[in-house]
Amino acid sequence: MKTVTDQGKEVFEYGNKYWLMLDEKETKRVYPVKEVRVEEMKWRKWADDWLVHLISPNVYRTPREAFASFDYIVREGKFGTVEGFFAKYMGAIAMFFISKRLKKRHHLQDDVRQDLYEAVDEWVKAIGKHRLFMGGNQPNLADLAVYGVLRVMEGLEAFDDMMVHTKIQPWYQRMEEV
Repeated sequence: MKTVTDQGKEVFEYGNKYWLMLDEKETKRVYPVKEVRVEEMKWRKWADDWLVHLISPNVYRTPREAFASFDYIVREGKFGTVEGFFAKYMGAIAMFFISKRLKKRHHLQDDVRQDLYEAVDEWVKAIGKHRLFMGGNQPNLADLAVYGVLRVMEGLEAFDDMMVHTKIQPWYQRMEEV
């Protein structure tokens, strides 16, 4: 569906983006009660609409972190010497400034780490103490969505800080194991 955002920008939205198309038997197996499906959809949407927007402002938060992030990208990627040099220095500078614009666009706190910490702690709280994953004993699509967003920070200072200053580590380690 074509729609207009609050900022007046035309975008396309897909009404069934978070709805799994399953036959009746499979639906009852995967989602034994309606609330399970609704909860999964809510958190998948949250990962797309909120959590993912916290990544760039956090990994490119300072010039030092931006350079470290691009150093990691160049080191892990398949860049030639010249391409790697330009990717690291030009990319880091560009993303540092872009991250500042994203911070404003998404109304993040001055210390964007606090938004990240609050978000992942909100996720952990929603899982609760009596479940291993949002999906119960096994991850569901919401678990996979959140894990996928957070995994892109692995190897970077923002990831290490998140592991130290939040309660996400046990869940994240369980996700890595499965």
